[in-house]
Amino acid sequence: MVDIHTLRAAPKVALHDHLDGGLRPQSVIDLAAEVGHELPAADAESLGDWFFEAADSGTLVRYLETFDHTIAVTRTASALHRVAKEFVEDQAADGVVYAEARWAPAQHVGPGLGLGEAIEAVRDGLAEGMQTAAEAGHDIIARQIITGMRQHVDVLDIADLAVRYRDDSVAGFDIAGLEDGFPPSRHQRSFDRLRAANARFTVHAGEAHGVRSIWEAVHLCGAQRIGHGVRLVDDISETADGLQLGRMAAYIRDLRIPLEVCPSSNLQTGIAPSIAEHPIDVLVRAGMRVTVSCDNRLMSRTSLSREFSLLSEAFGYDLDTIEWITLNSAKSAFLPHDQRLALINEVIKPGYARLRTAG
Repeated sequence: MVDIHTLRAAPKVALHDHLDGGLRPQSVIDLAAEVGHELPAADAESLGDWFFEAADSGTLVRYLETFDHTIAVTRTASALHRVAKEFVEDQAADGVVYAEARWAPAQHVGPGLGLGEAIEAVRDGLAEGMQTAAEAGHDIIARQIITGMRQHVDVLDIADLAVRYRDDSVAGFDIAGLEDGFPPSRHQRSFDRLRAANARFTVHAGEAHGVRSIWEAVHLCGAQRIGHGVRLVDDISETADGLQLGRMAAYIRDLRIPLEVCPSSNLQTGIAPSIAEHPIDVLVRAGMRVTVSCDNRLMSRTSLSREFSLLSEAFGYDLDTIEWITLNSAKSAFLPHDQRLALINEVIKPGYARLRTAG
C-alpha cells in the first residue's frame, strides 16, 4: 500500500466536497457562540466525535440530519467567508490542488443576507483561502458549485444563479438532498434552463436509489457528472468470463461520464459494510471514469489522503492507480479545457513523477 505521507504529498483533486460538511469543529463552536445556537458538545474533540457518530448510522436520512448544526451557524456573510477560506486552507494542507466546494445557498440565507450576497461571501472566502495557501507554499484552485435541494418545490432561481455567477467563481450546479420520493426530474425546468445556457452541472444519483436514478439523471436531466453513482454496480455482473456490463453501465463507461465516488461517506449511508466490500473496485475494473472525493470531511472524519489510504490498503492500489483516479478527476473538473490541461501537465503529472523519483 502507499503510505499516508506519500499520499499527502501527492497532488489531488476534490470534486465532491460539501462546504457545510467540512467545517472545523472549533469553527462550529465559535460560530455557534456568535448566533446563540446550542450544540450537542462543548469542546472541539467531543463535537467532532458527535458528528462522526451521528453520521455513522447507515442511512442517508440520519446522515443528513447532522447538517442541521453546520447550516445553523453559517447563515451570515462573515460565517460563510470564514468556512470557505478554511475549506481551501484545509484542502491545500492535504495536498489538494483543485477543489470544488458545493453548497446550497437557499439553506444559508438569513436576515440581511440574500442569495447573491451569500455566493459572493463564499467567493471572497475561497479567494482569500487560495491566497493564504499560496503564501504557505500550497498552490490550489478552488471554485464553488451552487446546489439546489431536490425536496424544494422549485430550484430554478438557484440554477439561474449558477449561470449568473459562472464567470465569478461558480463552476456549476448540483442537486442534492433526499433521494427517496424526490427524483431529480421534478426539476426538469431547471436542467433545461442550464442546458440552454451551456452550463455545467452534476446530479446526486445512485446513492440511496439504484440504476434507475442514474438513468434519469443522465437521460432526463442531462447530468455531465454523477454524484456518487455507486449503485451502478447493480448493472454489472461478475462472471467466470469477467465483468459483464448491462446497457446502462456500458453507456456510462463508453461516454466517460464521471462518477464522484465518496468511499467513507458511502459506508455511513449503508452502501457497504466496509471499504473492502465497497463497489468502487468493481467500477474501477469495469473501466468507469471513477473519481474519489470525501463528500463531508467533518461527518466522515476524513481527508482525501485518508480516502486513498483506505483504498490502497483494501484493494492494493499503487501510486499509478491513484494517479489514474486523480487524472480522471482533473479531466472531469468543471474548469475550462486549457486550465484542465495546465493542471494535468504542469501540476499533477510532474507531482507524481517527483514522488516516484523520491521513492
